[in-house]
Amino acid sequence: MENSDQDSTVSDSGSCSSGPDRRFFRTNELERIDEGERAYELIERRFKGCLGCDVGEKVTVAAIHRRVYGSWAGQAKVRAYGIYAKAMAEISGGDGNARNEKFGWFGTTKEDVERIVEYGFGETEVAMSGRRFGSGVHLSPVCYPVDSVRSAMVDEEGLRHILLCRVLMGRMETIRVCSQQSNPSSGEFDSGVDNALCPKKYIVWSTKMNTHILPEYAITFSVPAASLRGLPPRNEIEDRIKVPNSPWMAFPDLILALAKLLPPHIMSVISKFHKDYMERKISRHELIQKVRQLTGDKLLVALIKSRRGATTQDLKGARRIAN
Repeated sequence: MENSDQDSTVSDSGSCSSGPDRRFFRTNELERIDEGERAYELIERRFKGCLGCDVGEKVTVAAIHRRVYGSWAGQAKVRAYGIYAKAMAEISGGDGNARNEKFGWFGTTKEDVERIVEYGFGETEVAMSGRRFGSGVHLSPVCYPVDSVRSAMVDEEGLRHILLCRVLMGRMETIRVCSQQSNPSSGEFDSGVDNALCPKKYIVWSTKMNTHILPEYAITFSVPAASLRGLPPRNEIEDRIKVPNSPWMAFPDLILALAKLLPPHIMSVISKFHKDYMERKISRHELIQKVRQLTGDKLLVALIKSRRGATTQDLKGARRIAN
């Protein structure tokens, strides 16, 4: 990046000034931050780095804006988000980690960025997310911005815009492709993901989109269209993630099923291993091996078969094995 008081080329079709006095948005709800700020450097580095070398090196960040919550409406949104975060912790006995707060990307148009920060998410964002994984706002995990970059529409100056949001995910359930779901499947869940072990989509239901999502930054950038064409098609990426060739079961679902069959002290150990995996203290292979040692392969196979609706005999067999 060049020094912030110089002009830089940010458009595929031409050049435009990205100097400190340049206004990218009409709303006063977004405040431009200086390139020298640590937040700017961290966001730019993470954004480019998570796109991979081939695409990230071709991205030019023109500006980063911080969402300002100075108005009474903005402050009310922050309070509502905080109330739900606190409630999630209290429901889980004071465990602050229960809110499962993540950062997620949401790519859209310049006009929709302005509308979202002014008024919140609406049906436009639900429609833009599509219904491949249920009806809601679909965000990309911070380490996988590809889908949101695709969704960021080029404006009249060749620039794209993407929001970086705080997201209260809470207890997540796996949403299957072509799901008609628009709410949690039960009171045990708060949100959804496309894949429990390696999510590429965070799914926040429409009823919670303005209490569980809090926009923090807007990133304005350009990237040659040809660079994005080199990435796998969106549906191809999703299908690679979610269609296994052999019987499988999302790990959170497996934990819930095992909890009905195994004693609490064993479930406590399994939950700890899963937590270690989510915090990247152990690998996925290590997690699987540890669970297999605790449960035995026969029990796992019987559970997975019963989950797929093989026969009621499979579930009865799982109970016999556990006992």
